[in-house]
Amino acid sequence: MKFGKELKKQKVPEWTEAYVDYNGLKRILQEIRSFEQCQKPSTPSGNSLNIPVEDFTDLNMHDQDPSTQVDIENQVIAVNSEQQQNSRKIYKTKLLSIPKGGENEIKFFKKLDDELNKTNNFFKDKVEEVMREAALLNKQMDAFIALRIKVMNPYFDGSGSLKCLNTDISNLAPSKITFPGRADTSGSKQIYRGSAAEINCSSLLKPGSPGSSCQAQESSCQTKFETHSMESCTSAATTEENPMEFRTSHLEILDRVTISNTYDSPISTIKGVLKDSKDKGLSCNREELKQVEERLKLVFVEFYQKLYLLKCYSFMNLSAFSKILKKYEKITSRRVARSYMRIVDNSYIGSSDEVICLMEKVESVFVKHFLNSNRREGMKLLRPKKKIEKHSITFFSGFFSGFSISLLVAVVLLICDRKLIQKKSRTSYLNVIFPLYSFFVYIVFHMLLYGANIYFWNRYRINYPFIFGFKQGTELGYRDVFLLSNGLAVIALGTFLVHLHIKMDSKSQHFETYIELLPLGLVIVVLAVMFCPFDVIYRSSRFFLIKCVFHCICAPFYKVTLPDFFLADQLTSQIQALRTLEYYVCFYGRGKLSQRSKCSSHDIYNVFNFIVAVIPYWFRFMQCVRRFFEGEDYTAHGFNGLRYFLTIVAVVIRTAFELRKTLTWEVLAVVSSAVATLGNTYWDIVVDWGLLQRNSKNLFLREKLLVSHKSVYFAAMVLDILLRFAWLQVVLPVDLQSLHGMALSTVFACLEILRRGIWNFFRLENEHLNNVGKYRAFKSVPLPFNYYDDEDEDYDDNDKDD
Repeated sequence: MKFGKELKKQKVPEWTEAYVDYNGLKRILQEIRSFEQCQKPSTPSGNSLNIPVEDFTDLNMHDQDPSTQVDIENQVIAVNSEQQQNSRKIYKTKLLSIPKGGENEIKFFKKLDDELNKTNNFFKDKVEEVMREAALLNKQMDAFIALRIKVMNPYFDGSGSLKCLNTDISNLAPSKITFPGRADTSGSKQIYRGSAAEINCSSLLKPGSPGSSCQAQESSCQTKFETHSMESCTSAATTEENPMEFRTSHLEILDRVTISNTYDSPISTIKGVLKDSKDKGLSCNREELKQVEERLKLVFVEFYQKLYLLKCYSFMNLSAFSKILKKYEKITSRRVARSYMRIVDNSYIGSSDEVICLMEKVESVFVKHFLNSNRREGMKLLRPKKKIEKHSITFFSGFFSGFSISLLVAVVLLICDRKLIQKKSRTSYLNVIFPLYSFFVYIVFHMLLYGANIYFWNRYRINYPFIFGFKQGTELGYRDVFLLSNGLAVIALGTFLVHLHIKMDSKSQHFETYIELLPLGLVIVVLAVMFCPFDVIYRSSRFFLIKCVFHCICAPFYKVTLPDFFLADQLTSQIQALRTLEYYVCFYGRGKLSQRSKCSSHDIYNVFNFIVAVIPYWFRFMQCVRRFFEGEDYTAHGFNGLRYFLTIVAVVIRTAFELRKTLTWEVLAVVSSAVATLGNTYWDIVVDWGLLQRNSKNLFLREKLLVSHKSVYFAAMVLDILLRFAWLQVVLPVDLQSLHGMALSTVFACLEILRRGIWNFFRLENEHLNNVGKYRAFKSVPLPFNYYDDEDEDYDDNDKDD
């Protein structure tokens, strides 16, 4: 694979703009090559007298010693570094010998310098960021180990001799920090000094200069360990002289920390509202210790993956500089790679080892404190997991796709052959049975569109697994979604075909009672697969979906995340599918078929028709209320909640008009629906998609576009507006004689699902571009401990300033 493709494949999507512009540098080299080809005289290959002298120099360079080669290279370019006020270096290259038509070469080195400065600054910013996070993790680990000691040894207060400690403390964790590559040579006395040394030397990296070397940090920690070792080996009398020293420096950490309340459950949210407090004190029990340990595990895994991506970022950029300089040498026959790469290697991105050092220390601390020194299991959790593509998925996806198309053709031919639409008795039966199977039509169509979304997200490098927060290596690809949707389509179409065939066959009338149970059995099978606890049929994705549905139902009591409100938005486009579930209850709750066909004439059914239509919008409304009271951009969430409230009003009035066809209800339905639709359309295009920006270089669009064809965006806006006004078919007389009432509602329900599928792509594109603009490639994991004394100091400082 060519390096350009490999670089594109390995890029962190959110950091794309921070990488070396490899293609831009290649384009400049193409210009240099084109100029040299135009200048080169067309002479016979045998005329050696016209060979440029520069070529002889290149041939003779291989016979010279390395020092002579370096001198010759230094005569080609000179790279100077300038120190800025923020201690950053800026590199500038000067061509000492400019060849004829060397403007492109000057342009090449100017861009090369800009790319080096850009990558240097970005890498240093990110390293400083992870160093600050490492300092926070140090404090979290101090509190965690102190809590572990307190829970495992409730009677230990640090006031007595260290020799009086329960020997079980030695089982809490290894007695001393073992650095990568070092053996633990401690003796029998390590039992007594384990706790103290553990708390002080468990740090990932002590706060200091970001440029300090890994070896210096390691020796510093080792020195601290030796100090504590010496202290632990002193007599009991020495310990008794200062009995409060151990408690003050270690166990009193627990007096200065609280457990951060993330409001991630209904109970914690209610307690937080009633007590009007964000954090809770330590109870020092095993359950609390387990919760803290699980939260810290997530923090460490996320932190390690950030370090891993930074390491890959450095490696890919250094490789890009090396590759592009080799191409320059090949085209111009001017040897500059060695001298320029020496500058690159000495720059911050080439010489910094903080990231590698931190990775080693994270591995050591994580394996030691969370996995009982089981390195294999620890590295499985820490290392990023890549999804493994299977050929069987592709095969069965295509197989079920062809199978479902064949069954669909068979159903259409059967309906035409038996003339089911033309006969009144059979048409009425279809009107009763079809809603039961239309539920699967909506679900399959929505899944197919979601699979198409994933395909285009991948094509345009939209990092949807990160945006949705999928567990690494478990996200569904478009082939997986197509497999599931086509498999469900095969089962549903096969069942419907059998149902029609047996019902219309006079010889099989005695099976009528059983065949009416087929749709219900199909729903039960789908639900059974959905809630299956075994690790089959994408269990991780199924449980993720169930969790998001539960969060939607309990919207006010859970912190709202993007997957939650994204799913709630999908449900707003599945109103007709939810109403078919209501129809299932009516159909199988009544006895005779003649009674089942009159579901819509019952008041209770009509009341639930209102409720079911409102439920998805109510979910989104409550999510907006939750985010409004969390203080996250009051204006945006306030207006968002208002538009969902207006939509609820419009849906209720429109449903009432469908039941009572009066002029008053018609006027109210038109007015309320028009207001809600205008607000929703504006929000779709301007807020969710980020289009129609003023002063944008792309007229009526936005600054950055992932799709190169601008007409796609205009077509999407027009389609969104047209499909948003599809509700007009309810209040306006639409004469479509070729479509029956149930078929008409199914068509418009599918159009709404199509609109949602279009909305999905551009919504995630805009979210991805927002992440790119902020270089946001990691999700923030809340830390378990909160040092409230630090907050008090901040408040005191603010008061003094005032």
